[in-house]
Amino acid sequence: MKKVILGLLMLAVCTASKPKPTWIYLFDGKSTAALRGYRMQTFPTDAWKVEEGALVTQTGVPNIDLVTKESFKDFELAFQWKVSEAGNSGVFYYMKEDAASQAGNGNSPNWLDNFEMQILDDINFNDKEPKRSAGSLYDLITPTNKKLRPVGTYNDARLIVNKNHVEHWLNGEKVVTYEIGSKDLQELIRKSKFSSNPKFATSTDGLLMFQHHGQKVWLRDIKIRRL
Repeated sequence: MKKVILGLLMLAVCTASKPKPTWIYLFDGKSTAALRGYRMQTFPTDAWKVEEGALVTQTGVPNIDLVTKESFKDFELAFQWKVSEAGNSGVFYYMKEDAASQAGNGNSPNWLDNFEMQILDDINFNDKEPKRSAGSLYDLITPTNKKLRPVGTYNDARLIVNKNHVEHWLNGEKVVTYEIGSKDLQELIRKSKFSSNPKFATSTDGLLMFQHHGQKVWLRDIKIRRL
């Protein structure tokens, strides 16, 4: 009995002493040192600018998506976003830079290959499909319990990816959950626009990407911690 009690005490001590994951700022309102342009070595200052503590997409210039300089596998990402009227963007993970930017607009084509947490003006954007609305797993899972704030107002978002378990959070509510590689998710992919792409969602590690879709998007307080 003493050995059992001692073992439990040691387990409790080890659990209590395990350090909590440390938050790392990808953007703290000033520095863009953790980010660069897709397939670029530098930050794309023509396509994104720091304005009043936020990263802001610029219109009327070639779109350039932002990627992290580091790769992430198991992580929690937290950030705030808002969009202009009919604004559209998204966050991608496990992203590789294999493909050239799309001719004519500068975007990466990785929305065809990777899971995306959608950022959108649900009211004014022309596509009203719920599984492509704000907070969704783009074209695959419709968000539930969603409380989207008005256009021009910041929304709080979290993306958690941990040992193939994924959660999307929007304004304090968990709106999407799924398991990477599960039969349910594979069936959803089979029925989606991604069904003809054998590369879709095959990467198991990689960069995070913030999409520049041509409309105004504001991102701030972007931080991440490894899990």
